[in-house]
Amino acid sequence: MTMKSSDFLKGVLIGGLIGAAAGILFAPKSGKETREDIARKTDELIQKAREEYEVALEKSKKAYETAIKKAKEIQSMAREKVEDVEETVTDLTEKGKETLLDSRTRLKKALDAGIDAFKEEKDRTDA
Repeated sequence: MTMKSSDFLKGVLIGGLIGAAAGILFAPKSGKETREDIARKTDELIQKAREEYEVALEKSKKAYETAIKKAKEIQSMAREKVEDVEETVTDLTEKGKETLLDSRTRLKKALDAGIDAFKEEKDRTDA
């Protein structure tokens, strides 16, 4: 129960008791009638407090259930995002491997071409 609900219930109970007590004490009735009125009013106030408590409890339950539902939705969205990121990382890793292999192949071809050109030049100058 929230602080507001608790304060409200206390206010209802205390205010009702004070009002009932003042009304009963200032009414021209016998002691027995006054005690019966006090007992009746007390029962009414206790019942009212119970009803207010039940309403507040139900609202708290609904708020809790809503919060849990929202948390589960957020958790699900987070999982999806993690899966998307994992997939992107995997794709980028594969592309990086392919690019590295292509670069290595081109570099080897360039080195081989350079070596071949060097050998040809050397053979021309030696001959």
